[in-house]
Amino acid sequence: MEQSFLDKVYKARTADETRVLYDDWSTTYDAEVTENGYATPPRCAAALARFVAPDAPILDFGCGTGLSGLALRGAGFTSIDGVDLSPEMLARARDRGLYRALRQIAADEPLGIAPGDYAAIAAIGVIGAGAAPIAVFDRLMEALAPGGHLVLSFNDHALSDRANEARLAHWVAAGCAREVFREYGPHLPKRNLNSNVYVLERT
Repeated sequence: MEQSFLDKVYKARTADETRVLYDDWSTTYDAEVTENGYATPPRCAAALARFVAPDAPILDFGCGTGLSGLALRGAGFTSIDGVDLSPEMLARARDRGLYRALRQIAADEPLGIAPGDYAAIAAIGVIGAGAAPIAVFDRLMEALAPGGHLVLSFNDHALSDRANEARLAHWVAAGCAREVFREYGPHLPKRNLNSNVYVLERT
């Protein structure tokens, strides 16, 4: 039996291989994750809405097909931009009509934004095995002005690598961020996968 993309996605690969995988997955991504009960986007959006005004500008980093943008819009956010490394995923996101702007970026490309351009950044299901490395967390935090917020998630695969949560803890211990929310809950319940959702405030 041919493996589903969810069976393949958590394996380590280069940035180019990751982009190709998500390009290939773009036409079936929504159906496959929805079928497995994908719960992390609405959990992240609801958590962020506790700390950020609905009309504040949000950057949806790694927006994919726009399921994260759909969740952010469902939580009341109205000014959402998106970036992703996969042009095919971005095409699906564009079809949703949720975003003010969408842009493709390369894996190591600077975000091209200044601290304060966005009140918050969302990185929903972005960092972890088979996806972006934890170094991305630093880039996202550095793109926030003091008082800005980052919402992100680590699924069980990402949590199994202690370096991921250690990076968050390092920022908090250094006084550069404050963790204002953390909750462990469902990610892909049909696959018995959970995730931690975090909201950090830049200090």
